[in-house]
Amino acid sequence: MSNINGKDRKVRIALPSKGRLSEDSLKLMEESGLAVKKTNERQYMARIPAMPEVEVLFQRVGDIALSVRDGIVDFGITGLDVVSETENESKDILVMLEKLGFGSCKLCAIVPETSESVSEMKDVRALMAAKKESLRVGTKFPKLTRRFFEAHNIFNVDYIQAEGALEIAPLIGYADMITDLVSSGLTLRDNRLKVLDDGLILDSQACLIANRSNLVTSPRVMEVARRLLEFIVAYLRAQNNVTVFANIRGDSPEAVAELILWKKVIRGLQGPTISRVITHQGENWFAVNLVIQKSQLADAINELRSIGGSGVVVTPVNFIFEEEPEAYTRLLAELKVDDAR
Repeated sequence: MSNINGKDRKVRIALPSKGRLSEDSLKLMEESGLAVKKTNERQYMARIPAMPEVEVLFQRVGDIALSVRDGIVDFGITGLDVVSETENESKDILVMLEKLGFGSCKLCAIVPETSESVSEMKDVRALMAAKKESLRVGTKFPKLTRRFFEAHNIFNVDYIQAEGALEIAPLIGYADMITDLVSSGLTLRDNRLKVLDDGLILDSQACLIANRSNLVTSPRVMEVARRLLEFIVAYLRAQNNVTVFANIRGDSPEAVAELILWKKVIRGLQGPTISRVITHQGENWFAVNLVIQKSQLADAINELRSIGGSGVVVTPVNFIFEEEPEAYTRLLAELKVDDAR
């Protein structure tokens, strides 16, 4: 491993050090072909054999966003909620992939169930006007909360920054309402709290972030960014798809293709791949290979049968690589740089 503060250090990616977010991040890296290897389970550094120029640091979720913002770490996987709260005016954190498919939660405005007359933010504003007192809001996200309340023309607010369980704050009179992360909503119901109808502040999940300056100034960092996007996007893109193989009788590949292309589902991403089947009897059979969405599998089977398809085999898709990942193209445009390859 390179010196933690050395100028010649390796490119760094920070991953969550514990909890479900850590497990899911490691799973994503492994299934994207970028498995993380630890020499010692108690160490907070690791490596990626497929990318020897990269070292992995394990940090708390909140610290990851700070490390990337400050340029100590080049890349990180953490929650979008933490990134949005940590971001500064210089926009030092660049979100490369906003949705990694895990760690989903919502940052919401929440009031006690006993506040029967309060169901929307306009009711909060009316209640404040009637009481002529400042509103006390308990939160772990003061920046996002302030921005949300001011967008609803609510300015006379005392933002009470708190750690630990916020759900008890309205009950003990510590706050009038809270903003907090909501997943299933079970904890809110248990504590007789409710989310306002228009109280969604941020829809969050795990995201891949990078330090903007490091991307621009270091070709090594930019190359790692390209490879991370290449493999993670290809993996995520494949998760909703399956490969379908079937045999179809026809006069020619073109004739079979015409039958398929008239169908809504089985025309696939770009059309079918068709090859001749060499049969014992010399009959005109063709093997068809296509990629479809999992949710459309039943419809695909029916469409194949309707044109004489048989021997249908369905297999998972691990990766779908594009000519150039759209996410990488967007990254270059955001940074206003050209591909240095």
